[in-house]
Amino acid sequence: MFQLPKHLPLKFTKSTGKDMDILSPNDGKLLTRAQMGTPEDIELLLSTMKEAQKSMAALKPFERSKILKDVAQDLKGQVDYLAWVIASEGGKPLKDAKAEAARAVATLELCGEETAGLVGEVVPMERTAAGKDHVAFTIRAPIGPVLAISAFNHPLNLISHQVGCAIASGCAVVLKPASATPISAFLLLEAFERAGLPKNGLRVLNAEVPLVEHLVASPVFDFVSFIGSAKVGWEMRKKIAPGTRMSLEHGGQAAAIVREDADLMPAVTALLKGSYYHAGQVCISTQRIFVHEQMYAAFLNEFKSGAEKLVTGPATDEKTDVGPLIRPTEVERIQKWIGEAEKRGARVILGNKVSGEQKQYLSPTILTNVPRDTTLMTDEVFGPVVCINSYNDEKELLEYLNSNPYIFESALFTRDISKALRWAQDISTMTFVINNHTAFRVDQMPFGGHKMSGLGMGGVKYQIEEMTRTKQVIMKY
Repeated sequence: MFQLPKHLPLKFTKSTGKDMDILSPNDGKLLTRAQMGTPEDIELLLSTMKEAQKSMAALKPFERSKILKDVAQDLKGQVDYLAWVIASEGGKPLKDAKAEAARAVATLELCGEETAGLVGEVVPMERTAAGKDHVAFTIRAPIGPVLAISAFNHPLNLISHQVGCAIASGCAVVLKPASATPISAFLLLEAFERAGLPKNGLRVLNAEVPLVEHLVASPVFDFVSFIGSAKVGWEMRKKIAPGTRMSLEHGGQAAAIVREDADLMPAVTALLKGSYYHAGQVCISTQRIFVHEQMYAAFLNEFKSGAEKLVTGPATDEKTDVGPLIRPTEVERIQKWIGEAEKRGARVILGNKVSGEQKQYLSPTILTNVPRDTTLMTDEVFGPVVCINSYNDEKELLEYLNSNPYIFESALFTRDISKALRWAQDISTMTFVINNHTAFRVDQMPFGGHKMSGLGMGGVKYQIEEMTRTKQVIMKY
């Protein structure tokens, strides 16, 4: 039987900050306690970042690569335990938590590989007369100390991206995990310590909002990586110090379009996964499905049949497909949105059933005939709810989808490749998936939102580029 750490201490201080209870979203019971940072801890962090950055920048790329690959191997040897931790603290079903743990291993391996491949370029100086008798080239240098603020829904893989890319870039990093899911961060820190990361190269901080805001505003950090809600992220952007760069990864309202020539069952199977993976608590979860009226009845029947078979329950149960919402208050919020849509004429044809002693479970839910100006269609649901509407005018549907300020991922199901590529050109989205669901992601691909959905680009190679700066060397001969 696996055991959780009894206490998550701050490892960089001897202060006695109060403890925070970490509760399981599966049953509301206490998992462990985490030490909270104090104002003194924040000042200590800030005062030591300069030396920490020197230690990290002194590591050669091959040394950083080895540390990252050693951590990946460390995690690989405890994937089953890490999956159980993810399911326990984050409520992600065990089968999906195992996939996340394996992805975190792959993410850190990719970081190690990209570290060794950081290259600049030769600048062709003599393309103009002013460059005569000069040679120039660029190199990639660490941007400087990084502050990484993460989210609960992928408590290990998200921080592996943020921390792994920072270390690959030669940057010291302070990680603030989601308050609901700090255990995975603690275990990752221990793995980096075992791998020989320089002291203070990575520090994990649990702290209340005012102290985190103080960190965000500090000019000590040269880069801030934030994964979380758009409301918080865009407000945070106003507070960062001049000159500090920032990446924001927010939510979306991912839409999937099923054309009349689509293969029915592959589309249904894919979209069931995209809609209900981690109870819909994913920034690219398929929230809206638009099906051509010729295909609509058949699609709706098969999709409903598939959703009825999904098992809702504790994430640590191997049989569970849909786990709890991270907090019971999220269930309450979503039900209010559903009620609003019903008053406007939408029909709930499946689900909207609450269960659990804490009322933390919401069964897979399907609504049809949902007006486009209801909250379910204009805001991110972040729950196991999908709206399925019919359409018959592709041009009008495209214009509607392009009017959305949340631009992240969209999907199209069709056998017409020419039509698919035309959609890819015309739709306003950062990632366009053909014949798969919107929540599809592999960790080496570019990943990020546009407009309200975010700023900057994630994905291992692309985040490392964000966390390094181009330095130019010019020599006259």
